[in-house]
Amino acid sequence: MFTYQIIIEYLGTSFVGWQFQKNGLSIQEVLEKVLSKFFKHKIKVIGSGRTDSGVHANGQSAHFKIKKKIKDKNTFINSINFFLKRHAISILSIKKKSNKFHARHSATKRIYKYLIVNRRSSLVIEKNKAWHIKKKLNLIIMKKGAKILLGTHNFSTFRSSSCQAKSPIKTLSKVKIDKKKNKIVLTFISKSFLQQQVRSMVGSIKYLGEGKWSLKDFKKAFLSKKRSMCAPTAPPYGLYLYKVKY
Repeated sequence: MFTYQIIIEYLGTSFVGWQFQKNGLSIQEVLEKVLSKFFKHKIKVIGSGRTDSGVHANGQSAHFKIKKKIKDKNTFINSINFFLKRHAISILSIKKKSNKFHARHSATKRIYKYLIVNRRSSLVIEKNKAWHIKKKLNLIIMKKGAKILLGTHNFSTFRSSSCQAKSPIKTLSKVKIDKKKNKIVLTFISKSFLQQQVRSMVGSIKYLGEGKWSLKDFKKAFLSKKRSMCAPTAPPYGLYLYKVKY
């Protein structure tokens, strides 16, 4: 058997998320159907993580196993992307890996980015691709709040009630907030995240930026370890799985 890693870009707007769901079309389902048709036998695609409905990816990583070696990778990518183009999914690259490689378990870092457009006018180009916030945000206090999240903590406040992770303890190795004109990009790096953790953190950081919370309020909510203390979760359409490192 041969193991191949693929890097995938997609717009999550019209999907129920990465993983198979009974209530709609998932990215995993589309990929498996197209790959199974191409190789003429059933293909199972394993992703690095389960992005939620509406969440996008610049660099989702996944792997699959096949019996025969792929001789021409460029032909493979062109052929697969021909069938994927109507689904807003594209395979960016493919690489042969050791049979021990696992897209999820072998990952050492996951990088998520969240895009906010902070302006009065409604969105056209970035509609369903960014969180539109009209009220001017205080970037200084947002950055101070983000620093509190750095390191190893119990992130129960930012954990979805349906999260199946064994432990709420996670380590955020980097949190960065950049602004260019009216676009604010929040970057989060960790080995793994809890379900809806990034969107929950963004929602609480946004509360800081709007002046609805003080730094004391933010810290109190975080340290409470209570989901009920979390600010409203940021919408999925501003979130991007940017890169997975191994």
